[in-house]
Amino acid sequence: MSNESASKPMYEKIFETLRDQIIERKYEVGDRVPSEKELGDEHGVSRITSKKALELLASEGYIIRQPGRGSFVAESQEKAAAKPASGAVHLQQTTPRNTGGKLLIGLVITDFADSYGTGLIYGMEEASRENDSYLVLRRSFGIPSYEEEAIQGLLELGVDGLIIFPAQGEYFNAEILKLAIMKFPFVLIDRHLKGISAGSISTDNVKAAIKGTNYLFELGHKSIAFLTPPPRDTTAIEDRIEGFIQAHAEKGIMVDRELWIDDIMSALPQGNAEENRIRDIEKIIARLRQYPQITAIFATEYNIAQLALRAASEMGLSVPGDISVICFDSPEINGGFPLTHLQQNQFGMGKTAYENVLKLREGYTPPNRTLLEATLIQGDSTGPARSRTR
Repeated sequence: MSNESASKPMYEKIFETLRDQIIERKYEVGDRVPSEKELGDEHGVSRITSKKALELLASEGYIIRQPGRGSFVAESQEKAAAKPASGAVHLQQTTPRNTGGKLLIGLVITDFADSYGTGLIYGMEEASRENDSYLVLRRSFGIPSYEEEAIQGLLELGVDGLIIFPAQGEYFNAEILKLAIMKFPFVLIDRHLKGISAGSISTDNVKAAIKGTNYLFELGHKSIAFLTPPPRDTTAIEDRIEGFIQAHAEKGIMVDRELWIDDIMSALPQGNAEENRIRDIEKIIARLRQYPQITAIFATEYNIAQLALRAASEMGLSVPGDISVICFDSPEINGGFPLTHLQQNQFGMGKTAYENVLKLREGYTPPNRTLLEATLIQGDSTGPARSRTR
């Protein structure tokens, strides 16, 4: 070992070792590199030392650090020009396709129904027709492994861009991070990728929740139960919570979190089972009995509002006579809307997402976040506040 090498700080030695391994392609673009702990154990140093090595690699553009997930090999423009294409093979067309030269855009969505999702697809399909291209769809059912497989499969099919409605979860899956690192043209629906530049299309959920909450205030409701699945870093749900709280603050009304239920598990795609719905209905009934001052329910999703209606029915409560219910989204039934709801511009979201993917392919960078306004639709489920206390 040379004197120069022996005199170097350990973090520099670790940095050079990892850098050389990246250059020599031991770690491909998008691959995860060892963590601070793994490097510390391997080299017999503290995590402070290994962290410094990773920070140096990130500052020089070799890796991207994603809190909670790890560090991944980056692809700078200079390195991309110098490297052979084999490192990005999983993002290239690997299967011949016969589309007559027309673009193929892939969609990965958790699921869709009349209440939410179908309108998104209508908007995307319309945009595909207008741009003489095609949309290919795959559902993930909210299961992260299915989502990863869908992304990989569509890439192998040779899609020219992707639209992704991510599964709810604390983190994005590695395949989405790879897309961001490789600068593959893709857009997210309903969620925003924190810390990495990736376009997203969603409803302005903060403003929508404020609008819905203020409507209940105007009807005289002050004690409002708030029903939601676990946020789990899901930006749409987080924003609806923020809007609900902000509306209270603006009116000087105290938020009573004791009235909330923030673990409605049957609203999650993987929890969509009758036994889970029964458990959630029992939670709602228990909360309404414990707090008879509740006169209204704000549900973050249509399916949760349906649970609230079932709970009210089992308790012998009339809607909206005894209790009002408002939610996001609702299908039209027999020419009307049984539920008062915040109607998202699904068609506009889907169409904009598709068009933004095409713009990304042409080198134009759309806004990082596009927020569309929701419309308050008054249905049959809300009315003036009436005390349930005896």
